[in-house]
Amino acid sequence: MLKTHDQLWICCLNVIKDNISEASYNTWFAPIVPLKYENNIFVLQVPSQFFVEYIEEKYIDLLRMTLYREVAVGTRLEYRVLIDKSSGKGTQIPSTVEQPKPITGNSYISPYQKLQLPDIDPQLNPAYNFNNLIEGNSNKLARTAGISIANEPGKTIFNPLFVYGQSGVGKTHLANAIGVMTKQLHPEKRVLYVSANTFQIQYTDSVRSNSQNDFLNFYQTIDVLIIDDIQEFAGKTGTQNTFFHIFNHLHQIGKQLILTSDRSPIVMVGLEQRLLTRFKWGLSAEIEKPDFDLRKSILESKIYRDGLEISEEVVKFIAEYVVDNVRDLEGVLVSLLAHSTLADMPIDVTLAEKIIRRIVNITQKVNSVEKIRDVVCEYFSLTVDAISTKSRKREVVQARQIAMYLSKQLTKNSLSSIGNTIGQRDHATVLHACKIVNDLMDCDKNFRTSVREIEEKLKR
Repeated sequence: MLKTHDQLWICCLNVIKDNISEASYNTWFAPIVPLKYENNIFVLQVPSQFFVEYIEEKYIDLLRMTLYREVAVGTRLEYRVLIDKSSGKGTQIPSTVEQPKPITGNSYISPYQKLQLPDIDPQLNPAYNFNNLIEGNSNKLARTAGISIANEPGKTIFNPLFVYGQSGVGKTHLANAIGVMTKQLHPEKRVLYVSANTFQIQYTDSVRSNSQNDFLNFYQTIDVLIIDDIQEFAGKTGTQNTFFHIFNHLHQIGKQLILTSDRSPIVMVGLEQRLLTRFKWGLSAEIEKPDFDLRKSILESKIYRDGLEISEEVVKFIAEYVVDNVRDLEGVLVSLLAHSTLADMPIDVTLAEKIIRRIVNITQKVNSVEKIRDVVCEYFSLTVDAISTKSRKREVVQARQIAMYLSKQLTKNSLSSIGNTIGQRDHATVLHACKIVNDLMDCDKNFRTSVREIEEKLKR
């Protein structure tokens, strides 16, 4: 005996109940009323147009597969929105999502059957891994989230992970590192790294060859999808629409999405609002320009890995002036090694400066007495007014003397000018301060370290 449309819908609801939360079920499926099933079309009555839009976005794949399983393969879906409850008037709306062509005969495979999919090349660069992705203040959040994702892809709150930042700060490195670690820990996972440009080309080719369904079906089998430079989808309506459905499908079934961009979702233009909204569902993490300490650590790590011998003075010089991105840092090291080997030149600050000038503009930092005074006060957690008083407290006196000493070393100001700026002292007081600081640096290691640290701060 054939089942009625009510009975069929009850079977569908039993499947849906097992695949979504109770709250979602009660909100979106409990209010639906099955109206009829004729000519392979299942008609569902929903409370409003908003229901249609939400179900089409969030649950269409689950709903369609359930209809295929419980009703019939190739079942088409239509919604009826009730306009007037008293008269029962309503409007019929067909599902806007393209239905796959029905599969007949013995070739049909249940969408709920566990398929053994063929292995794919994840297109990852194994050289980009977490071992050589040095952590610093500028990338700590994104790196930590990336490691969490690699351990449990699709099961963390970081889905999607949207990483943004300027070119060369390490977005591609991080994206690859997540993929590499995921494959190491979960070799059975289907991981794919693809640039937005490559995705766009693949989509265009599928349109030309009328194989969009194959394209869509392939991407819907991925467990961890990494899209690099997603801002390149701007203005590509067809690509955005296709990716929208891929995103919805993967996110709905708990697969992991990782996206990178050169800008934050809130300032992206040329992308549909419905995509930008989804980009913000998980974690948006900015990778900033590396600070001095991170640049120095990156250089030291690469020097160690490559077995190079470069003095700390040269490393600090490079880290001080090559500030924009990691690629420039690595480029300088490669150039240094090439010049040293081919021209038989020592790797020193002179050679480093010669190479760096080809990449960035080196301008000599100019320190003023006021700047030196302010940096010293900040270092010792004192106010500017404190060292301008006649206080004889040890920490105040030492800070005042160090400020005078560094002003004499690092500026061309006269002793009188230095004394006048730092506490209204005369030139004799400045000379005495310089002598005291010199003597203390010779015999007090901690004092000497403090002065050197302040000097480093003034160079940045």
